[in-house]
Amino acid sequence: MNTAKIRSLAKMIDHSLLHPTLTDAELLEGCKLALKYDVASVCIKPYAVKMATELLAGTDVLVGTVIGFPHGNSTVGVKVAETVQACKDGAVEIDMVVNIGKVLANDWTYVQEEIQAVKTACKQHGAILKVIFENDFLPEDSFKIKLCEICTEVGAEFVKTSTGYGFVKGSDGKYSYEGATEHDLRLMLDHVGPGVLVKAAGGVRTLDGLLKVQEMGVARLGASATAAIMEDAYRRFGQIDANAPTGPIAESKGY
Repeated sequence: MNTAKIRSLAKMIDHSLLHPTLTDAELLEGCKLALKYDVASVCIKPYAVKMATELLAGTDVLVGTVIGFPHGNSTVGVKVAETVQACKDGAVEIDMVVNIGKVLANDWTYVQEEIQAVKTACKQHGAILKVIFENDFLPEDSFKIKLCEICTEVGAEFVKTSTGYGFVKGSDGKYSYEGATEHDLRLMLDHVGPGVLVKAAGGVRTLDGLLKVQEMGVARLGASATAAIMEDAYRRFGQIDANAPTGPIAESKGY
């Protein structure tokens, strides 16, 4: 059993609990699933951060949430307020969507000041910042490169490809979505500075996909297909008992 390999894969995953239809009961089950597989974190809807923090206290699964989600259109002040509230509720990882319209308008002063404001709030409250570009909305590589440069200058801990909800309307009226493409991941890896990591989100739903981005140098994956990915990892790298949560939460909650 290659325990180290399995753990390295699990600790790449931010288990995504962001779909608008998820109920409180489903969010609770999602947190239990994240604990079962001992992933890096849950990325949960903002109002449920406190619940997740209480449930996962004393474990190795961190709590994260989203800011300005999914379209990035909130004012800077609102994004900062969201960040502060999330941190007070227990979030230690903040995934913020940039103002996409400002990026497309090349208003880089606004974009940098916004990212800096949220980064400052994160630092003050002991959280890390992941900046979501929403690459499907950015037709030119130059936008992504400039965002990588700004995030490096500001000191964001991560740059992230996508929200998972950036559907682009085509000429036929239908919506499509690519998410974390190999091209974009390589571009971002090549243009972030020292200390800035890359998170893939959207479109990576299999163990082979996770292994591929891991080999590229991607540090985190936002995924809702966590169970399928990890069960495949157990089959491929050695059987372990993944049927029940372990650790302090299992003992204290009676799971």
